[in-house]
Amino acid sequence: MPVAVGPHGQAQPNCFDRVKMGFMMGFAVGIAAGALFGTFSCLRIGMRGRELMGGVGKTMMQSGGTFGTFMAIGMGIRC
Repeated sequence: MPVAVGPHGQAQPNCFDRVKMGFMMGFAVGIAAGALFGTFSCLRIGMRGRELMGGVGKTMMQSGGTFGTFMAIGMGIRC
């Protein structure tokens, strides 16, 4: 199958690159959402200092991983 060429002579990204980009975009969105929701959640239950930073960081990574995985799956289906 020939490689499709874009309007400026650049090759289109392959399926793995699309899945990788989907994961990175989802991870970035998840990190931002995790920072917001994690901060409010941890402050609401009374965390302070080092405990707060650990809780927010954990929430950010979990949210980023979840969003990234679903975005990667979504981009993989579209390949």
